Amino acid sequence: MYEDVRFKVNYFDKLALRGDPDSFNQPYSPTPELTNIGSFEKCWQLMDDRWFMIKQGNYLERFSELFIFRLGQALGFSMAEYQPENGTIRSPDFTDGAFVNFESADGIVGDDEDYAVNFEAFWKLSPELAEQYLQIIYLDTLCFNMDRHTKNYGVLRDVETGAVLRMAPNFDNNVALFARGIPENLKRTNDKLVSLFCDLLERDNRALEIVEKFPVPDRNMIMRSAEQITMQIDQEILCVYIMNGNGHVQDRIHELIQPQGYFSFL
Repeated sequence: MYEDVRFKVNYFDKLALRGDPDSFNQPYSPTPELTNIGSFEKCWQLMDDRWFMIKQGNYLERFSELFIFRLGQALGFSMAEYQPENGTIRSPDFTDGAFVNFESADGIVGDDEDYAVNFEAFWKLSPELAEQYLQIIYLDTLCFNMDRHTKNYGVLRDVETGAVLRMAPNFDNNVALFARGIPENLKRTNDKLVSLFCDLLERDNRALEIVEKFPVPDRNMIMRSAEQITMQIDQEILCVYIMNGNGHVQDRIHELIQPQGYFSFL
């Protein structure tokens, strides 16, 4: 048994060392977070009296960040804004110069990235926060964001009272989609993130009822989101990848909401 566990752990060394996306979908780790905090060069710059986070990344990492911002916007989700900036990307400070305080999720759940634990913690704060959390991990699932950890999502608090106002907008999506290369498994079968998300829906009917009402991206929405970015990528593969992931999620939702009928022979 111990040899099997060690063998499964070693599947992830390719992903941790070289970013091999096909190493991610192995039946071992329950967490999608596989990179170190702050592994990308970044800095804050003041531009036109507003602070911007400037972040480096390769071509596909920058595309991922920009595209997911546009797709999330199209879905009506709260998204941190991203803009191209001379071979980097920039994002305006979503606290508006500390007008509100950002508390990362590790202040609420520690380092526990389990979806069910997080959903319950945010639900206890408010059902609206729980719904906003689901929007983040739903988009992570569609776009295969392997790097969601408890420091890159959280809540915004009132600076005077500390009261929770809302979930912070969705940010930090550069290790997603094809940032580490195009996966061989475009059909998204045995996809780890799809499995984790669907497991949450199966375990918690509150989450299922919320996600059932989420907007669903179609081909036109994906294409329009990609076309808003002045970066070239194979849009057909992009559509296939996202829609296949969403297809698995929607199939599971439909299975779970079907009434459990029975036959009577009386």
